[in-house]
Amino acid sequence: MKKIAIAVVPLLICSTWAAFGQVKEIARILSPGAGTQLEVALFAQKQLKYRVSNQGKTVIGWSELGLELNFPDAVPGIKITGTTRSSHREKIVTRLGENQIIYNNYNQIRIKYLSQGTDLSVIFRVFNGSIAMQYLIANSGKLKEVTILKEKTEFRLPQAYTLYQYHQESVFTPIPLDSLTGSSDLPSTLAGNNSYISIGEADNTGYTKAELAPGSARGSLQIAFTKDKRVNAVLPFSSPWRTIGIAETATGLHHFSELPYKLAHPAASQTTNTPLAGKLIRAQLDTQSGFDCIDFAEKMNFQYIMFDAGWYGPERSTSSDPRVPIQAIDMERVVKYGQQHGIGVILYLNYMALRNHLDEILPLYKKWGIKGIKFGFIDGLTQSGTKWLATAMRKVNDSGLILNIHDNYKPTGLSRTFPFLLTQEGIRGDENSPDAFHTTVLPYTRFLAGAADFTFCFPNPKQQFAKNLKVSKAQQLALTVINFSPLQSIFWYGKPKDYTNWDEIAFFKTVPTVWDRSMYLQGEIGKNICVARKHGKKWFVGSAAGKYEWQGTLNLDFLDEGKSYQATIWTDTDNQKLSKKVLRIKKGFSLPFYIKPAGGLAIEISPG
Repeated sequence: MKKIAIAVVPLLICSTWAAFGQVKEIARILSPGAGTQLEVALFAQKQLKYRVSNQGKTVIGWSELGLELNFPDAVPGIKITGTTRSSHREKIVTRLGENQIIYNNYNQIRIKYLSQGTDLSVIFRVFNGSIAMQYLIANSGKLKEVTILKEKTEFRLPQAYTLYQYHQESVFTPIPLDSLTGSSDLPSTLAGNNSYISIGEADNTGYTKAELAPGSARGSLQIAFTKDKRVNAVLPFSSPWRTIGIAETATGLHHFSELPYKLAHPAASQTTNTPLAGKLIRAQLDTQSGFDCIDFAEKMNFQYIMFDAGWYGPERSTSSDPRVPIQAIDMERVVKYGQQHGIGVILYLNYMALRNHLDEILPLYKKWGIKGIKFGFIDGLTQSGTKWLATAMRKVNDSGLILNIHDNYKPTGLSRTFPFLLTQEGIRGDENSPDAFHTTVLPYTRFLAGAADFTFCFPNPKQQFAKNLKVSKAQQLALTVINFSPLQSIFWYGKPKDYTNWDEIAFFKTVPTVWDRSMYLQGEIGKNICVARKHGKKWFVGSAAGKYEWQGTLNLDFLDEGKSYQATIWTDTDNQKLSKKVLRIKKGFSLPFYIKPAGGLAIEISPG
């Protein structure tokens, strides 16, 4: 990691503004590639505002900044007390992401100011195509804690947009921004005329879960506290980052899916103990099912099985003890059998059990030989909940157990701080019967925040899971490429002995869960998506159609020049089965395709 200091630019005063004495420009800062610009100004000595442009076009008009604190009698107005600038160039190498190499390059400015008698700062980081902002409250004098009544951060949009409104695990509702009522979760995606914006959050380790609500001006949004009325800030205090990603195409939004990761703090210590990514099957709550799932996992090249809710008794009962398995499960025998076959065991725990026993169970599960934990029904919405979660993440991470957090929690980049946090839910997966519109909205919205456990429900000859599945079999295959998660839950409700359709599930055996390189090739929000990802020498391509058919051409320009490849292609048939064919291809090959409504296309490309 390398930081380069940049000379402080003298404060500039725009001549037009100075004539009125109302607006004072504080700073301008460009991205490393100079295509994205941030401006900060002080309006009438009492409102700090910012403006963002990209490629010469205003993306966010003058929008207010700041925190409203619990000091009603403080001196009004804002006084700028200093600015500092720096530049950051960093190359992050990871084995657990969508890309093996992440470039974290930005220019930064920190603006210190006095407001309500308190020393505050706002930090801006300007990346190519995106910005991030964060508030700091200094530890001054005897004051140890303040209350944040409101975060003033707003986003004034100069053109009309459609917002894809949702909450945690809900469906998406496209709505004109001017018609928005209520709030929308972060990250939220807005689609305009040749303009797409993602507004998100990063590094939330103890703030309330904020959302976006209509602002005071027409066509504006603002940060809103929807679960807590206020936030308690122990000094010194730093808020989560607010992020803005800007793209000319819907697929271009994917460039910002790593932004929360870049903004989160690196892991406290480097260790050679690397978490193992992989796939899992969920076992029934008895010993024999554990054995059967381990045998099946070994055949399918999975790495884990999981005992879900109920393995230690009714999860919401005070009499249930996560230190004691139910009699139907001989945990010692199952874990030992898994070790003999190279398969790890993951255990589910309800929030109540976690709060009561976390410090006891971590060393106990390590002694048992358990490989990971799944958190269930946690509180990812309130300040107290997010603070507890951050502490719990650290404890699980330090214990060397992998972690999967389910239900309403969504990522804010903390898998960088806690590498053993492999995935989380915060998504409407197959448990909740998502339709094809939903599956083709997710890549442009929720997945911009980070990994998600989609809980796949693939059919078998005995069970079609018609209640859960609203898309085709080929789309189910394709979604394992499209939907990023280092830990993938496959065959969520399925039983191992029912899967005799080996030709159809072969793709699950070879598809990885982490990648060296990822490319979003084609698509539009709610209509379709095509993603290509590389792992080792192989490429995998997943394409999915929404409610309408999709016909086009896939250009394989991403392959290496001069090499020959074999492409195995899975598509849907008219009788709801899968068709598989093999082609010889090379770089520049154009593959015409037709995907039926709610259908898919999955491709495995191997050299040779």
